[in-house]
Amino acid sequence: MGRMANPVVDFDIGRRHSAQATKFYSGLFGWEMHPMGPATMIQTGSKEGIQGHFSALGHEPFHYTIFYVLVDSIEESIARAESLGGKVVVAKVDVPMGSFAWIGGPDSNIVGLWKAAEAPAA
Repeated sequence: MGRMANPVVDFDIGRRHSAQATKFYSGLFGWEMHPMGPATMIQTGSKEGIQGHFSALGHEPFHYTIFYVLVDSIEESIARAESLGGKVVVAKVDVPMGSFAWIGGPDSNIVGLWKAAEAPAA
């Protein structure tokens, strides 16, 4: 069986000031904002595109935009990236909805990896 497709499933816009970012992007695009812990979830209002969120690292850089690619395994994807000359920028982080990591590719571009949490067995 081949690998699953790896669609882009989320985006993250870095921000220093949540209120200013929320006002700007909701005013510009009409996006709905929903605070959720340290992040603000972004509902773009479209079923055709992906949804996203604002977050802050708590330190520089505050200016970043990253897209997340759905993967079967964060660890295997990191290993594959490293074998191709990439590097880990942010190691695997577990959050309530799943796990993510950031990898650096050629030209230091950063891409997020995303693995959704498994649904609890019924």
